[in-house]
Amino acid sequence: TLSSPFFLPFTSTGAFQYLQTRTEGTLRSLSRALQFLSIEFLWTLVAEILRFCTGEEMAGSVDMVGGGGRSEKVKVAATCLLLAAVGISLWGLYFGDGEAKQWRGMLRRKKKKAIRVYMDGCFDMMHYGHCNALRQARALGDELVVGVVSDAEIIANKGPPVTPHHERMVMVKAVKWVDEVIADAPYAITEEFMKKLFEEHSIDYIIHGDDPCVLPDGTDAYALAKKAGRYKQIKRTEGVSTTDIVGRMLLCTRERSVSETRQSHSSLQSGTRVSHFLPTSRRIVQFSNGKGPGPHARIVYIDGAFDLFHAGHVEILRIARGLGDFLLVGIHNDQTVSAKRGTHRPIMNLHERSLSVLACRYVDEVIIGAPWEISKDMITTFNISSVVHGTVAENNDFEKEESNPYAVPISMGIFKVLDSPLDITTTTIIKRIVSNNEAYQVCLVQTV
Repeated sequence: TLSSPFFLPFTSTGAFQYLQTRTEGTLRSLSRALQFLSIEFLWTLVAEILRFCTGEEMAGSVDMVGGGGRSEKVKVAATCLLLAAVGISLWGLYFGDGEAKQWRGMLRRKKKKAIRVYMDGCFDMMHYGHCNALRQARALGDELVVGVVSDAEIIANKGPPVTPHHERMVMVKAVKWVDEVIADAPYAITEEFMKKLFEEHSIDYIIHGDDPCVLPDGTDAYALAKKAGRYKQIKRTEGVSTTDIVGRMLLCTRERSVSETRQSHSSLQSGTRVSHFLPTSRRIVQFSNGKGPGPHARIVYIDGAFDLFHAGHVEILRIARGLGDFLLVGIHNDQTVSAKRGTHRPIMNLHERSLSVLACRYVDEVIIGAPWEISKDMITTFNISSVVHGTVAENNDFEKEESNPYAVPISMGIFKVLDSPLDITTTTIIKRIVSNNEAYQVCLVQTV
């Protein structure tokens, strides 16, 4: 009789758990040993297994082949165990040490608990810097939960926000690296809220950028998370901040006023000149989906400046994406936007605008520097099924223009105007800044 410890892994949980828990050497030894087992010995093996499973009486019935209904049931059970034993042997012979280790590693990963990370923020006038922070945070775990700070908390700690809470929620939910969103999050991580994160939301780590986050009383907003050993840090995206963007808008507004007074147009793209963003192919790849449309995909095309990417943009992109299988977004270059909107536009340059749009979960691909007029050749090249445009936009007089940019898709019967869910444009955002200029002069340094 074989020693029972050797067969113990097979008695309760079977071969599956055995492969998960035993070492590589044990597995190889078992495989080699089973090569030389005769059929008779395997039946003895099965009897031993059954003895441990059901007791001596049932195990003894294996010898009574054809001895009644009970022995037949036992024979079926024993046959299943025999097949499992032979299968394990063949598995061990076929796979080498490396493959076996890889297979078990895959099984462990399936059972491993997902790492959930939390990141909070105001996300006011959300830009590609915010999106890059969320991308980095998501890379530190398996699921990213984002807390959007309430309007009241922002006013108390920094000053009035440009975009209200419900618009900021729309923006954060649309970022493709975000899995869950918590509304009205506190500005500072309190002990009570941190306990709620750990217990109710199963958060493993709290994430923040390497820039300091100091409360009005001078204390670190993430001190408790650091003390608990549940804090991780990411690198801040250089070249952009909400303060910088607000400054650009105020600068452009002043220059526009001077330009109109002097009836001069000498400051072409004055706003985008102050951008310190340096685009790289690596950053574009990080934001891209990396997947093209399927062979029979219905491709929807929408274009625009998408300057100061806002909730109005997000909502029209969401609706456009629902009309097909693949959403292609054309982003006009700085020269085109400036010619159509005025010398004070765009506020964000072409690559900054492209990254903001690419970060949106509803967007599959972008054309960086898309032409103003949509040609038949372009429709054929990208296999575009439909071209759409929102009812709320900076440019809704295209039908009155001498050269209608949508003339070709209209003639082909593939053009459609969509009802925009939100009455927000880039001009709306700029007017908010100007109307709150005095408040921003006070809190400009604190805004991020």
